[in-house]
Amino acid sequence: MNPLSNLPSVSRLLADAQILALVDRHGLAVITRLVRETLAEARDAARAGTPVPDVATLIARVDVDAATLARPNLRPVFNLTGTVLHTNLGRACLPEEAVTALVSAARGPCALEYALADGGRGDRDDIVEELLCELTGAEAATVVNNNAAAVFLLLNTLARKKKVVVSRGELIEIGGAFRIPDIMERAGAKLVEVGTTNRTHLADFAGAIGARTAMLMKVHTSNFAIQGFTHAVPERELAALAHAHGLPFVVDLGSGTLTELERWGLPHEPTPRDCLGAGADLVTFSGDKLLGGPQAGLLVGRRDLIDAIKTNPLKRALRVGKITLAALEAVLRLYRDPDRLQDRLTTLQLLTRPEADIRAAAERLLNHLRASLVALPVTLDIVPLKSQIGSGSLPVDRLPSCGFAIRPHGKKGGVLHRIEAALRGLPRPVIGRIEDGALLLDLRCLAPADEPELMAQLPTLSGVLAAC
Repeated sequence: MNPLSNLPSVSRLLADAQILALVDRHGLAVITRLVRETLAEARDAARAGTPVPDVATLIARVDVDAATLARPNLRPVFNLTGTVLHTNLGRACLPEEAVTALVSAARGPCALEYALADGGRGDRDDIVEELLCELTGAEAATVVNNNAAAVFLLLNTLARKKKVVVSRGELIEIGGAFRIPDIMERAGAKLVEVGTTNRTHLADFAGAIGARTAMLMKVHTSNFAIQGFTHAVPERELAALAHAHGLPFVVDLGSGTLTELERWGLPHEPTPRDCLGAGADLVTFSGDKLLGGPQAGLLVGRRDLIDAIKTNPLKRALRVGKITLAALEAVLRLYRDPDRLQDRLTTLQLLTRPEADIRAAAERLLNHLRASLVALPVTLDIVPLKSQIGSGSLPVDRLPSCGFAIRPHGKKGGVLHRIEAALRGLPRPVIGRIEDGALLLDLRCLAPADEPELMAQLPTLSGVLAAC
């Protein structure tokens, strides 16, 4: 008897009550396609000598495949890497005020480019411009989709076919192989490097100014630090030199923050207000790093320069939508009340979380994690760790933290990669880091409210490990 005759037809399988339930959940088109694919795979396997699966097995395969298709690609994860602003994990986590605002904007119409005062056409920058000017001391402001776009747009507007003078020690790579010199070239500006990697003087800038010079530019090295025998020209001196030659002085802050971080025991980071106060004509910075908001590139400074940038046709190509503006406005409003900022801004909460609180979380989770690893040749310990702010923000400074170190017995290092892969395979993936022969799980970014969810899925870890 031909074993293929035991396989049900597509129509028969689609009539099964369990398949009909899957149709209700996922739709007829998806389930029909998966049924056809499952039967085709079973048919090919049978021809190769594999026993024909029964109907229950076929339905189970369709169910698993349907669940996999339905699972979103952009999935929430537990960030236990120790990097608070992790580029690959979405950088800043938004405060509840911003989440509420973006959901409200997403659900219905809103006055994005509509002037409610007179019923005419509005400017979407108006939603946040007044706030940005208030918080930075700028005359005007505009917003694009990220800080690289902000730098590109200002260069394309103000320095196209002209020269931009920058210290050689500030020609940074932003990440993902995006480099300041490359952005300048694509923007149509010609880079003029001055000084050396570790030392640049005012005379270097002065000697580079010529008839085709468009601006002097300073790039804040927020993603690395040069230490030792170094010298950088103070912004106030660069501004004075630029203005003496009728040129604008531009500062790319990169990560950016709108408040003095020292009041919460964090390292100093220059603010846009600092730069403008020192004489900068334009400052660019990110919305989703130290600012703690959504991804955005913010430009603040002289009104005439901002107006010129806004008339560039590329501004429309780089603009942000209503959801970003809703979240950004909500975050900026939090900065109006600096006394309560630590309690309300998620990024600041994570950066200032006490080490004792993080250790208490580790102690609550220890037995749950230990039980899930009991059959493996590893040791599990609570250890002090050093978190980093991350994503081009304060690269040298570390924050005292706490978490778990999973170490293999002997030289069985492969088991760490199996555990790391299994943690990534959980319903809500757990992302840690392997360092110095140990799998480290830093709990700084694990919110107390998320601990029950993590505990609940740890018992399934052994099953996921078996599949790795």
